Amino acid sequence: MTTPATHANDTAAFDPGSFEGDHAVYKTLLESTNAIPWKIDWRSMRFGYIGPQIEPLLGWAQDSWMTVEDWATRIHPEDRERAVNFCVSQSQAGVDHEVDYRALTPDGSYVWIRDVVHVVRDDNGEVDCLVGFMFDISERKQAEEELLRLQRELERLSLTDGLTGLSNRRKFDQQLELEWKESRRSGKPLSLIVMDIDYFKQFNDLYGHIAGDECLKAIGGMLKGFARRPRDVAARFGGEEFVLLLPDTDQDEARKLAEECTRAIAGLDIAHEDSQAGCRVTASFGIGTTVAAWTDPRAFLEIVDQQLYAAKRNGRNRIAAEIA
Repeated sequence: MTTPATHANDTAAFDPGSFEGDHAVYKTLLESTNAIPWKIDWRSMRFGYIGPQIEPLLGWAQDSWMTVEDWATRIHPEDRERAVNFCVSQSQAGVDHEVDYRALTPDGSYVWIRDVVHVVRDDNGEVDCLVGFMFDISERKQAEEELLRLQRELERLSLTDGLTGLSNRRKFDQQLELEWKESRRSGKPLSLIVMDIDYFKQFNDLYGHIAGDECLKAIGGMLKGFARRPRDVAARFGGEEFVLLLPDTDQDEARKLAEECTRAIAGLDIAHEDSQAGCRVTASFGIGTTVAAWTDPRAFLEIVDQQLYAAKRNGRNRIAAEIA
């Protein structure tokens, strides 16, 4: 921030009394650092000084920093209320503090700033002025944001099946626990569809594992389209087994969705000459619906799994359902 023109040449403006000796020397030292020194009078809320380094950093002329309003309006709108309120409250309490925010430049871009503030009191213990330094922390913030991005990506990968791109078992388990609690709280139905590709071992034996992976990816891509609402989860449960977790879905809706899945798999038209359920890839489905008013999600999952095996025992390429 810069001083009004009337203060720009006042070598003692930054420190009216606390520095002893040659003020020009202190001023030279302050203005030769990368940090930007500044001073604000608490009663008038006007800048008594701001270093000339402010102009090359932010692009605003040194003498354009007249009042705290100039400082506040040059903070990014998303950071302004937080930064201003924090600084005001801490200053009123007489507490030294620091705050990070994005400072706007005249062209609308921004620079990450860390403002370090020292509260100076008068002889009566009242706040007299604020003095501090602004530091350009853009590189540090960019490094922090990149680290955060990598952490998010790592978390995403840890919850994603690498072959199909669907959610993995870990993600499914997490969401099942959450949706179970929500169903119990709301009394709304929770449905689960478990699907197993029929005779997939024979498919791998006949066509090879590369073809098997392509089959799994095709099925996974198809299932992803059936997780149509934000809370729906399509996941690869393991091997050739997949699941659809469907909050606020009753048994009739779940069955209709499973029937759509059956037709969608048929539409993929993947040859399987070694299948006893037909000459194309098919799947068996188990469906369960509950309001989570009893037992626990693991027991519910076991019941749905039993429906899946009932469908397989009864000839495969079919749907078995139960209300739990």
